[in-house]
Amino acid sequence: MGDFLRGIIVGLGASIPLGPVAILCIQRTLGKGRMSGLCTGMGAATCDTFFAAISLLGVSFIEEFIKKAQNEVMLVGGVIVLLFGIFTYRTNPVSQLSNFSGGKRRKKNYLTDYLSTILMTISNPGAFLFMLGMIAFVGAGTDKENLSAVILIGVLTGTVLWWFFLTALINRFRNWFQMKQLLILNRISGAAIMIFGVVAAIDGIICLCQ
Repeated sequence: MGDFLRGIIVGLGASIPLGPVAILCIQRTLGKGRMSGLCTGMGAATCDTFFAAISLLGVSFIEEFIKKAQNEVMLVGGVIVLLFGIFTYRTNPVSQLSNFSGGKRRKKNYLTDYLSTILMTISNPGAFLFMLGMIAFVGAGTDKENLSAVILIGVLTGTVLWWFFLTALINRFRNWFQMKQLLILNRISGAAIMIFGVVAAIDGIICLCQ
């Protein structure tokens, strides 16, 4: 039970910090509905659990690749996040709400929300390195396969709990937002995600030039 709780701590620690995925989750929850935001969170939860599995099971060649190609991946990941930010900034929340409330929302778009978040998260080497730090912080061991499995279940549980709570909270107060406020929030969300992407890309370029 202790290892399961440590896994939950890792999952929560990896999910709670405000980053581009959290901003995207909030924006989609308000603009498209809670299910869209939840699918966004599930994409991040999938990647976080995958990163935790690599850390726990000692898949050394993947760890070495990510560490050696960290700068290149940071540059590419920054560009991907930047594109997400531009798309978010240009999205019209009014039309999104019209489609959502009018029953035009299709299930296949939920899959798009899920997969696009996986692309954003997995292209960020910082997320993997942060997960490595969280695993080391809680002192998770790798001596037994079943121990690793228990911790992984805890990580998945922690991340899912956070995204479930966040989307429920945002959805609860969605009526406080008027159309004009949604538009402003959309612009702020897009700009914030773009900043994350630009900073990551510049960091990658600087490191590559050194």
